[in-house]
Amino acid sequence: MSSERQYGWMWVEALEVLERAERLQRQFVRYLGPGADAAVWEPPVDVVESTEGVLLLFALPGVAPEDIDVRLEPAALTVSAVRRLKLGRSDAVIRRLEIPHGRFIRRVALTGLPLTLSASRYERGCLEVHLKRALEK
Repeated sequence: MSSERQYGWMWVEALEVLERAERLQRQFVRYLGPGADAAVWEPPVDVVESTEGVLLLFALPGVAPEDIDVRLEPAALTVSAVRRLKLGRSDAVIRRLEIPHGRFIRRVALTGLPLTLSASRYERGCLEVHLKRALEK
């Protein structure tokens, strides 16, 4: 195997390890600040860019659509909400909690041409946000 192929393979492997580590970090509940309104977790997001604009897909299973807030700023898109803990009964005992609950805020930086909010929809636990490129002046 040539050294170019070997190093290319190692680079891809290193990127995959970093990506896995980032996903694991997001899975754990984190304390991000004081107060009842502090964010404690971040949902994963896919970002797909095309010539028309940007599609962002946030994984938000268990989040009620009316609890979701989407804000488009000049340099970022911010999505925040609360995933409420459902115990079902008052005498329930929690044995394990792996799904993060509570308030989250996810901010995705945006660069390039200005974008406008084209559409958003919540379906099957995923929030799709479509941003359209603003017309150049």
